[in-house]
Amino acid sequence: MGTWKAARILAGRVPRSAIDDREHPPGLLGTENVTERKITVVGAGVLGLWQALTLARQGYAVTLVERSEKAFAGAASRWAAAMLAPDCEAESAPEIVRDLGQQSYALWRAVYPGVVRNGTLVTAGARDLSELGRFARATRNHHHLDEDAIAALEPDLAGRFSSALFYPHEAHLDCIAGMSGVLAAAREAGVTVALGAEWQDGARKSDIVVDCRGLAARGAVKGLRGVRGERLLVGSLEVTLSRPVRLLHPRQPIYVVPQGDGRFVIGATVIEREDEDAMTVRSALELLGSAYALHPAFGEAAILDMGAGVRPAFADNVPRVLIEDGGNMIRVNGAYRHGFLLAPILAQAVAKFIADGRRDHPLIA
Repeated sequence: MGTWKAARILAGRVPRSAIDDREHPPGLLGTENVTERKITVVGAGVLGLWQALTLARQGYAVTLVERSEKAFAGAASRWAAAMLAPDCEAESAPEIVRDLGQQSYALWRAVYPGVVRNGTLVTAGARDLSELGRFARATRNHHHLDEDAIAALEPDLAGRFSSALFYPHEAHLDCIAGMSGVLAAAREAGVTVALGAEWQDGARKSDIVVDCRGLAARGAVKGLRGVRGERLLVGSLEVTLSRPVRLLHPRQPIYVVPQGDGRFVIGATVIEREDEDAMTVRSALELLGSAYALHPAFGEAAILDMGAGVRPAFADNVPRVLIEDGGNMIRVNGAYRHGFLLAPILAQAVAKFIADGRRDHPLIA
């Protein structure tokens, strides 16, 4: 059913009998009011949070089910650096990630005011300037900066780098604070949150299930693989950065993302492995060594946290919305390293499909 028709029915302006229900595919808005439709969202990582919030704001009765007793404890997205960086991601991601990701900042900002939009700085050491040129050719929406411009933008990096790229439209946020903000907004919108609750595929008590379980759903989602990512959280009052800084290197490029209060996320490795073991010494040395190369004061930083998560991904590293059972089962998966960037866009795609049954969104498989 078209969105305008649903709205007019709910407002009591058009009798439901005047609408031809044959235009609805099974499992979509048909003979029930929106508020009578029950939707279960499974998995309270960043994808599930945005699905629950967006659907609740559309008027559906939404339950968010998460097997972990503590919010985010089992989510791969808890290890994210939470950068909204579509232009930089275009260096290695398909164009669809960059193009759809441009909408992300406004959607995040409307829910979580803590999003910081100061852009992204990308630089390289003198021996690796060819990497900077390659990065520039692979991306767009950037400005070339010389040494003086770098110092004006990030005074603590003055005299350390001769050239950089600045991506002014990008943003970042504190990962846990951002997810907590979406969870709070979802509860305010009427979402029932069930932590420590198990959900079994096939045992449905809702009209529609939206499965956002990541790798836990690989038995039902073909083509998923796990990609291990490791990152550190350090604390230092000797370094001040106003935006994420990416330091390029042929073998181990890194990013350093300020989180406020002297905290910085340093990441991240991309390893084609699926184990969730503790961070390795090699990875820690590489990340910390690169951070030291960015600014020597990181050598005295306190290590506050370190860990590894396994991100679900498809072969092309682009997430999918998979429609099954006539629309009664919807699986959202494969976010790779684009979870924070594309979670709001994926939620919009699912909400639109449930409302009108159309599959023309590019992320709906």
